[in-house]
Amino acid sequence: MVSQYQNELKNFVEREKLAIRAISPIHKLWVERSVELLLFRRVMVHQGPIDILKSHNYARQISKVNFGIELTLPIIETLADMPLCPSRIDIGLLAVKWVESGKDRGELRTFLEGCLTDHLKPNGADFEPRDVVLYGFGRIGRLMARLLVNQAGGGGALRLRAVVCRGNLNVAKRAALFQRDSVHGPYQGNITVLEEEDAFVANGVFVKFISASSPDQVDYEAYGIKNALIVDNTGVWRDRDGLGLHLKANGADRVLLTAPGKGDIPNIVYGVNHRTFNEEERIFSAASCTTNAIVPVLKAVNDAFGIESTHVETVHSYTNDQNLLDNYHKKERRGRSAGLNMVITETGAASAVAKALPELTGRVTGNAVRVPTPNVSLAILNMELQQEVDRDTINDMLRRASLEGPLVAQIDYTRDEDVVSSDMVGNTHAAIVDSLATQVHGKRAVIYVWYDNEFGYSMQVARVARIVSGVERLRYY
Repeated sequence: MVSQYQNELKNFVEREKLAIRAISPIHKLWVERSVELLLFRRVMVHQGPIDILKSHNYARQISKVNFGIELTLPIIETLADMPLCPSRIDIGLLAVKWVESGKDRGELRTFLEGCLTDHLKPNGADFEPRDVVLYGFGRIGRLMARLLVNQAGGGGALRLRAVVCRGNLNVAKRAALFQRDSVHGPYQGNITVLEEEDAFVANGVFVKFISASSPDQVDYEAYGIKNALIVDNTGVWRDRDGLGLHLKANGADRVLLTAPGKGDIPNIVYGVNHRTFNEEERIFSAASCTTNAIVPVLKAVNDAFGIESTHVETVHSYTNDQNLLDNYHKKERRGRSAGLNMVITETGAASAVAKALPELTGRVTGNAVRVPTPNVSLAILNMELQQEVDRDTINDMLRRASLEGPLVAQIDYTRDEDVVSSDMVGNTHAAIVDSLATQVHGKRAVIYVWYDNEFGYSMQVARVARIVSGVERLRYY
């Protein structure tokens, strides 16, 4: 008699074999056609068989469909034989629709062609790649570099060409910081430092390092860089006059700030207001990490139930702006030791909501508490709704928003009763709703939203970068 131990192990090995088989067509689609496959927003490219199976386990939990690699593999293999244009395709959504259609395996290709009509057009994603320069190479700058390098293998809608530093280049040291990260782990790729050329090569991407004390001092065209998007990670210049200095540099075409912009600079939260900017605009802001976390959730709730008012309390990991030990700081309380204290401070996220969601102008207040953790923050949304709801209704609405609709890239959802902040490191979403923490009483609702304030935010910046550069690929999710 075969034991349960043997049965379970045999079943796992069979699923692992199928996952291994899936890797080849996933890679083929990415390298040959710049088609990136996802499974309910979990990226399939560059994943090993265990990671692929874990993503299927998540899909099974969140979708309430009996997901398995047996269901998605035929879809993946069929897609690999279709003449798709550069795009991002969520096979989870396709699989759910396939199951709901009740059609048999022989009709799969016809079904997929019907779903992906626009993706089969030869010029469906017709654009020229955009050169990108990272101005600053701190926490966000290095994560952006990782993201851009990893995206280059599929045709590179955004091409990382250079990094500008305001101090000593010391490329070897900067490459070491790129390669090793205490929060996000080692870089999963190859890197070679070319000290004589002030550059490094990461997974075949040549990245030039340039020293400049002011944005208008660089001649990018001298390095073969043209019509570049300058991503300013320094936070030094935040108004139109300061950021406009970038546009005085030869080879610079547009500027994207990775902090809230001042004055009339468009603050864009991808997924919410990324289609509303003036086509003639050349200076943009990707807002803040907290704004990107709370705005998608506020929009989903407001669209469904209406929000009378809300107070946002963000429990935020410490940042480089704070002191390791007590010392002078121009802002109150931030001079006290970041690693030893909870520090009450202000947040501009509440006032920034109005720029992305004008309908909530005057309805949002906020405060922040910096805590002794290096990454991942928590926003607590205490809301007065315009109608009475119950906990299951509001949670199910957010669960569905994480699966389909315009906010799937921004909102993730968990009902894991053991989840803590470190489990969210590396999450690609702007916000992760902790459904088990949701509190509802009549018109009062409290929603807890996790967010990786470094990586999740960097993903949002990359999305905004593509849209303002005109190199956004077609999507099916």
